[in-house]
Amino acid sequence: MLRSIYSCARISHHCKYLLVNVLDSVNSFRVSTSQMGIQGLSKLIGDYAPSAVKENEIKNYFGRKVAIDASMSIYQFLIAVRQDGAALTNDEGETTSHLMGMFYRTIRMVENGIKPVYVFDGKPPEMKSGELAKRQERRAEAQKGLEKAEEAGDTENIDKFNRRLVKVTKQHNEECRQLLKLMGIPYVEAPCEAEAQCAALVKAGKVYAVGTEDMDALTFGSTVLLRHLTFSEARKMPIKEFHLERVLQDLELSRDEFIDLCILLGCDYCDSIRGIGPKRAIDLIRQYKTIDEVIKHLDKKKYTIPEDWMYEEARRLFQEPEVMKAEALELKWTDPDEAALVEFMCNQKGFNEDRIKNGCKKLTKARHGSTQGRLDGFFKVLSPSPSNKRKLADTKGPAKKKGKTSFKRPK
Repeated sequence: MLRSIYSCARISHHCKYLLVNVLDSVNSFRVSTSQMGIQGLSKLIGDYAPSAVKENEIKNYFGRKVAIDASMSIYQFLIAVRQDGAALTNDEGETTSHLMGMFYRTIRMVENGIKPVYVFDGKPPEMKSGELAKRQERRAEAQKGLEKAEEAGDTENIDKFNRRLVKVTKQHNEECRQLLKLMGIPYVEAPCEAEAQCAALVKAGKVYAVGTEDMDALTFGSTVLLRHLTFSEARKMPIKEFHLERVLQDLELSRDEFIDLCILLGCDYCDSIRGIGPKRAIDLIRQYKTIDEVIKHLDKKKYTIPEDWMYEEARRLFQEPEVMKAEALELKWTDPDEAALVEFMCNQKGFNEDRIKNGCKKLTKARHGSTQGRLDGFFKVLSPSPSNKRKLADTKGPAKKKGKTSFKRPK
């Protein structure tokens, strides 16, 4: 059984080699992120549109550019990269879990031929204030739970509540931006939601997919979403690849109908109708097409519609999010600045110099060794839709025609 997320790594001159329990970390991360994004969307897709999801290995994304939700990644690292139940720190007591996770995970992606671009959250939309208040309440509850666990000496619950109290700070973001710049990895500072900006990069053809655990990247219109990309070496957690076009096709919904479905399921921007679960939600949208029509036909005695329900505003936010124009963004991957990395990671943050230098060598080697593009980057790939199958059939004669060559996308 794989017991660690990262290779053994010394964080300070006096720190023993680190082992992180990947299974416990993943379970804690699932609990901590269960309230984010669209409630139950992943399971709904698995139940109603299973062909829209496929499992993959990280090596199969060679040559792909992927937009990574930076805040989600940092949050994951702060939860998963720990020692004795606490975040890693250097000799000065500064947290370094996020830097270790960002450094080694990015190297692993680059070594597998992936070109990552990290996207950082900007200011949260006004509509998210309610969700942020709920998260603050959950943090307060976790703090009370922690205090009780500490009084009782309950080590297991102390660790659990400590993870629930993890919060990505402005300093964490700034330090990770500095690290990425020194590693030669591009990043984008979104004006608002990172998932929306990631989706805009996908729709503009700047990247292949969004790498995040937050399912609302699909609601924002990303054609491809990758989950578990950042802990894919756990053999029981393969990367899950969601394809929006197939989701819509199998659910028999337009994109606008899909957005209304996501709002009914429960999103970060407004309340949902209590008592309406995933099955009921999809049945209602299939029948009535919009939330407006659902409200007209809903049994008001059985279901209570939230007062001053801002579903229309949430719908507009998903349809027209505040993002930077992707076409105007220039993404550049460069060689790492080894001297500056050693100064920042070793002299300032207490990492082992040999390991940082070795990481730089891996980055440089991978960057110059992964110049070959994907075959499907040179040829247009026809999707296996009925219309395309007919087109392909029409081009085939009873006998092979000389000089004709067909290219198939490698699986």
